[in-house]
Amino acid sequence: MGAAEADAGDSVNLGLQGKQIVVSGGTGFLGEAVVRVLREAGAEVWLPVFAPSELERVDFGPGPAVHLELGVDLSDELQAVQFFGKVPDLWGSVHCAGGFTMGPFLESSIGELQHMLQLNLHTCFLSCREAARAMVSTGRGGRIVNVSAQPGVDGRQGGYKVPYAASKAAVANLTQAAAAELVSEGILVNAVVPSIIDTPPNRAGMPEADHEAWATPEEIAHTIAFLVSPANRVTRGELVSVAGRS
Repeated sequence: MGAAEADAGDSVNLGLQGKQIVVSGGTGFLGEAVVRVLREAGAEVWLPVFAPSELERVDFGPGPAVHLELGVDLSDELQAVQFFGKVPDLWGSVHCAGGFTMGPFLESSIGELQHMLQLNLHTCFLSCREAARAMVSTGRGGRIVNVSAQPGVDGRQGGYKVPYAASKAAVANLTQAAAAELVSEGILVNAVVPSIIDTPPNRAGMPEADHEAWATPEEIAHTIAFLVSPANRVTRGELVSVAGRS
């Protein structure tokens, strides 16, 4: 199975049974779906949560354990080091944590850019580094999956989203640079690249859009599950489109 086949939703032979996997941003719509799909495939999930209120909406469904760590800010270096240091035998790490902003470029500020870099790039950088350190310590390799965005890989789609697009472009570049370096350790690093995800807030905000063209969180989660699994033996450094028909 290659990356192009990853959205088929077949988790039976992914080899994730008993694997320890971190999912950052696991209380968001995409992260919640990733947690469910990974647990359905038999993985144990480690979930850093910044605020307890984030857990009010989520339902991870049945499956192996979800190890919750509350009060974790993955943009803080010490907290990222401490969190990843608690995960035993880490195999995979999926980084859905991030934020979004939009508005006219002429009204944007350096503070807005710094905020997007903190939420999207800093969390991804620290999570990738600490996950890789943990995987190297096991000597068994592993898998890392980041989340970029279409404006991050094609700046022409970044109008009215300049700070966000810049931060997600950095995530895409980080992914490919880390992939080139970490492959010698048996660690394969990739990123998925969504467009508009089919979530209730997005539907409410764009009621006239063709919602059926959008990829659902569950569909994207199946692609992520393949990329983070041992079944992915050859795909690295890729920015995998999960844009549906949008």
